[in-house]
Amino acid sequence: MLKQRTLSSLTKAVGVGLHSGRRVELILRPAPPDTGIVFRRVDLPTPVDLPVDALNVTDTRLASTLSANGVRVITVEHLMSACSGLGIDNLYIDINAEEVPILDGSAASFVFLLQSAGITFQSAPKRFIRVLKEVRVTQGEGQHLKWASLSPHHGFKLSFQIDFAHPAVDSTGQAVEFDMGKDSYVRQIARARTFGFTKDVETMRLNGLALGGGLDNAIVMDDYKVLNTEGLRYDDEFVKHKILDAIGDLYILGKPLLASYAAFRSGHELNNRLLRALLDQPQAYEVVTFEDESKLPSGLAQLAPAW
Repeated sequence: MLKQRTLSSLTKAVGVGLHSGRRVELILRPAPPDTGIVFRRVDLPTPVDLPVDALNVTDTRLASTLSANGVRVITVEHLMSACSGLGIDNLYIDINAEEVPILDGSAASFVFLLQSAGITFQSAPKRFIRVLKEVRVTQGEGQHLKWASLSPHHGFKLSFQIDFAHPAVDSTGQAVEFDMGKDSYVRQIARARTFGFTKDVETMRLNGLALGGGLDNAIVMDDYKVLNTEGLRYDDEFVKHKILDAIGDLYILGKPLLASYAAFRSGHELNNRLLRALLDQPQAYEVVTFEDESKLPSGLAQLAPAW
């Protein structure tokens, strides 16, 4: 039987919120089987739980936001991406503010935290959502067209294409394909950082956003070039970060997918619309477990290696 996974021990992190600029503390704790991933706002007079669920996403402007009982947690996608990449099914995330810390702008720090705590198997079958028919969502037309889709696949793979019409971005790879069963999330995806443009950052800060952003936690570009002195971590870091975000957004579904995801210029809003479109069609998916691990897609049974 392929088993669910949680942490072996708790681990802590301290950082700042990308948009709020506020100091944030996280405590990641083991959770019992079938708990799922649950954020817990511990800074409130009475702590409030926010279960990870596609239907609990209430805002997708610049990040994915979860809400429950009038309380929210912002910018969950990088931590969710790390949980997906390491196959974490059950986890409590205590947080003392409304925004997950940005750390270095990628998922690498979260991967390190999770692996440092240790990952353990649990006595319950791991449940997947297997896509049975294609589901697709689109937005805009012509030069403004964006789309994302899920289609049947015995495994989990993603393909993404970007189009920013910016010299620094255009000089890098514009498309990436990644297979969770064959490729290495830790080495190939986790270190890709979020990115932004100086002209947009100025506008966001005037509106009280991006107050915690800077060259130490994002790729920043002016009209022509990357401003970070160390350059890029990958030759195609921009599109790989979009894959990283998509992995996190899709894991908000609450269970790992068995599907092929493809997207063109998609983002948090379209990714969540895609999950909602899937859930609106019960005939398009099923929940499955694997008593016989030999029937599982290659590579998905192993824990990601430590580094």
